[in-house]
Amino acid sequence: MKKNIRVAMIIQEYHPVLGGAQRQIKALAPLLQARQVDIHILTRRYSGLAPYERIDGVPVHRLPVPGPKAVAALSFTLSALPLLKRLKPDLIHAHELLSPATTAIMAKRLFHIPLVAKVLRGGCLGDLAKLQRKPLGKQRIAASRRWINMFISISQEIDHELEQVGIPPERRIFIPNGVDLTRFAPLPSIDKQTLRTTLRLPTNAPIAIFTGRLSAEKRVDQVLSIWPAIREVHSEAQLLVLGTGNEEAQLKNMAGEGITFLGLVEDVAPYLQAADVFILPSATEGLSNALLEALSCGLPAIATTVGGATDVIEHKLNGWLIPPDNTPKLQEAVLTLLNNSAYRQDLGRKGREQIVRNYALPTTARRLHELYQMVLKAPPKQEAIQS
Repeated sequence: MKKNIRVAMIIQEYHPVLGGAQRQIKALAPLLQARQVDIHILTRRYSGLAPYERIDGVPVHRLPVPGPKAVAALSFTLSALPLLKRLKPDLIHAHELLSPATTAIMAKRLFHIPLVAKVLRGGCLGDLAKLQRKPLGKQRIAASRRWINMFISISQEIDHELEQVGIPPERRIFIPNGVDLTRFAPLPSIDKQTLRTTLRLPTNAPIAIFTGRLSAEKRVDQVLSIWPAIREVHSEAQLLVLGTGNEEAQLKNMAGEGITFLGLVEDVAPYLQAADVFILPSATEGLSNALLEALSCGLPAIATTVGGATDVIEHKLNGWLIPPDNTPKLQEAVLTLLNNSAYRQDLGRKGREQIVRNYALPTTARRLHELYQMVLKAPPKQEAIQS
């Protein structure tokens, strides 16, 4: 019988904290378990959360992070190292090149555990950009280059950034996020109307939707700012905002008519299936799970030309791309799609086809499993990978 692969995944936050990275791990976990991959999650413990619990059969270890940021990061690492020694994972998978990778590199140096790292975001707020602005940032990038066996990129933008800091092609692998094609699937028009009634949404009004964190880089304020102009043309147009974050109170204060905040929604699929247009006006992204889910639901998407959006969307063919921080273009895109239902349906159908071809969740799980096997089967080398 083949031995299971034990993987320790290190991530800054995990459930019940919800974000794209957390939702991706949670969705992949059962598929990886079916491939004989045993997962342990190491994450930060915040007030009110248990030090240990199993979530959907996955052990989640929450480690203390007291005090200011630097002290918290050190505390997490000092707690994680003895736990990793006890868990004896075959491989460590760090989600992010910041604190999780720092902890993982220390564990590799002490315990000789192979290490892969997923870069969560590119651009001006991405992993590498943040590291470059931090004290000792160059040294931390050099340590990553030296000790991490394989780097996972989820967008061509991230892959290019890794190339720019000297990561050779044989240590970079492109594994984009995946989406559950069954859960996030289009509905026939008649079922869509019934669903709207169930969700207490207007049955005949055009509905646009945003799902994600309500933080500054998502630029939700720009959608709110154009909504009065949208309603001048489509007087009943509704905007649904799903999610929470540190911008929530400010955004609610600036919202006008036709805008509804639904807060934290565990299952966003029905709302995506009920909507007409998806809007993601972010200034920076990795590869947005929210975008993939919307496209998988056959929902025509408007997204900015950042992160993985340009990998997924061909402008005006299977979605609509706009420059970041350009509200006139955003307004034009929303009106164009709301004005033409046949075009919306065509974009939505082609967007769904793109997801089915290239972003199915089982494909992501298979490629991760293959990566783990490849790293573990690699012949032993000198302890440090030379930079």
